[in-house]
Amino acid sequence: MTTGPNPHEVAPIPAAKQVTFLKNIITSPNIMVGEYTYVDDPELARDFEKNVLYHFDFIGDKLIIGKFCALANKVTFIMNGANHPLNGVSTYPFYIFGNGWETAAPQPGDLPYKGDTRVGNDVWIGYDATIMPGVTIGNGAIVASKSVVTKDVPAYAVVAGNPAKVLKMRFDDATIARLESLCWWDWPIETITEALPAITSGNIDALSAIGN
Repeated sequence: MTTGPNPHEVAPIPAAKQVTFLKNIITSPNIMVGEYTYVDDPELARDFEKNVLYHFDFIGDKLIIGKFCALANKVTFIMNGANHPLNGVSTYPFYIFGNGWETAAPQPGDLPYKGDTRVGNDVWIGYDATIMPGVTIGNGAIVASKSVVTKDVPAYAVVAGNPAKVLKMRFDDATIARLESLCWWDWPIETITEALPAITSGNIDALSAIGN
């Protein structure tokens, strides 16, 4: 029985070197990526962390991406380090330039902090989309190209725009609940391989039969 590509390969498609299984190239301890999640990026296929902006260790926020996600070229994550102080007259970060201005440094808790950024499993994020700090994108969601995601995205929603808004749900509530319960992405890869006809055709009953 075949069990699909090797999840430990950096470039699982020999003819398409820009396609990279992300988990194998991440170096930051604050970025966590599940198996089989890939980025298709001709420019930063091996340097995806350059697309995770303002991600400073001293802030400690995490980017957590699940399994079987598809990230297109130029998908960008903005992290909490991009935030400027909002409680003064000016938002200008005087303190970063020193030379006496460091006395204006914000105190702990002064800068806006949105928490970790989380992308669920089986999420498709389109070309040049931007994900803002602290957002959670639910399992099975689709983010359209050039969207700017500023708030949480429900599981199996399709969102688009700036700011991104829900265009439609991929399935009805009952089906979404079944899929969330099945969590097929956590199955052994042999079982996922067996279930591919059901997964790719949308046959939820057949998928449930395999999962049970």
